[in-house]
Amino acid sequence: MDAEQNDHVLEGDPSPWANEHGLVVPVVTRGGQEPDDTGQSAGARRISGVSPQHTPAQRIWFGQVHNLGGFRSVPHHHGEAETGGFVLSGRARIYFGERFEDYLDMAEGDWVFVPPFMPHVECNLDRNHPLTWMTTRTPDNIVVNLPQVDDSALPDWVDRP
Repeated sequence: MDAEQNDHVLEGDPSPWANEHGLVVPVVTRGGQEPDDTGQSAGARRISGVSPQHTPAQRIWFGQVHNLGGFRSVPHHHGEAETGGFVLSGRARIYFGERFEDYLDMAEGDWVFVPPFMPHVECNLDRNHPLTWMTTRTPDNIVVNLPQVDDSALPDWVDRP
């Protein structure tokens, strides 16, 4: 769909996003200077690029999630947050369902949407290479860790190639 410029009128007050000088400007988080004080789960390291914690953003979290070779996260969900993910490098699996009996596999270049409040386990299928996701959540990076499950409870996890 092509949008006409007139279809998007600038209305509203941008002042909540103003910096200390009263200017509304883009905010850059430099590579290597990303804060890592965001919600975490064992087996997954989340690094924040854009978030309410260190930018004027109010309703979005955008960052990288790293899993080392063979690691998987603890079961968790993201509360009210809608989550979008992109597999930047590696091979991923997400377990879900009442007892994590279902799963979807993804490869580099795949996108995924994880609905709010959906318990899941994020996995790196590769035993020797890291997995990196680009992830965005709105309104923020909510992480609610749940009780751990044994590897043997996850179908096809222990015997994966």
